[in-house]
Amino acid sequence: MRLANNPRSWLKFGRLMLGLFIYGLGIALMVHASLGIAPWDVFAQGIQVQTGLSFGISSVIVSVIVLIAWIPLKVKPGIGSILNALLIGIFADVWMPWLPPLNEYWQQMLAFLIGMITVALATGLYISAKLGSGPRDGLMIGTQRITGWPFWIVRTMYEGSVLTIGWLMGGQVREGTLIFAICIGYLMQRSMRMFGMEQKAKPNKPAK
Repeated sequence: MRLANNPRSWLKFGRLMLGLFIYGLGIALMVHASLGIAPWDVFAQGIQVQTGLSFGISSVIVSVIVLIAWIPLKVKPGIGSILNALLIGIFADVWMPWLPPLNEYWQQMLAFLIGMITVALATGLYISAKLGSGPRDGLMIGTQRITGWPFWIVRTMYEGSVLTIGWLMGGQVREGTLIFAICIGYLMQRSMRMFGMEQKAKPNKPAK
């Protein structure tokens, strides 16, 4: 994608960066709430427990596994895929010092729920830039395109699977993790629809 002398491309790039920046806020809120980590992070933590690798390296391993799964789904990476992997963690670190202390459980739960909704909205925003999905989001979109299943079912299937595997390998699971696994699929489907990115099921071809 060439950005020079192309205002439309710059607008798309700006939408991508804004979506990733807001996504970082959502992640920061959920981490700050201390009520559990997202299912994919439970999976990474399980790999960490079993291998002795750092959490960061374990997260990279998860991303590589997911990107390999893109191949049979025929999902092509873009600049958004790369920036997703590089910037979301940095943006979360930018937001973290600005978050207020959470002294009560209800404050922690509220922060977690707001963070989860923010992640869903930010995902629809940056994917709508059409510059490439993040590793996990591309997996969801590719699977939905192949199967024709509703996005929330695809997302919940993957979130539930990696949550279970990560937990069996020793990853931490708390109430926030379970809430995220159950709700994020539906919230992301609503977000994708809001930004005009929901994939429609393909009609079955009549047998010849």
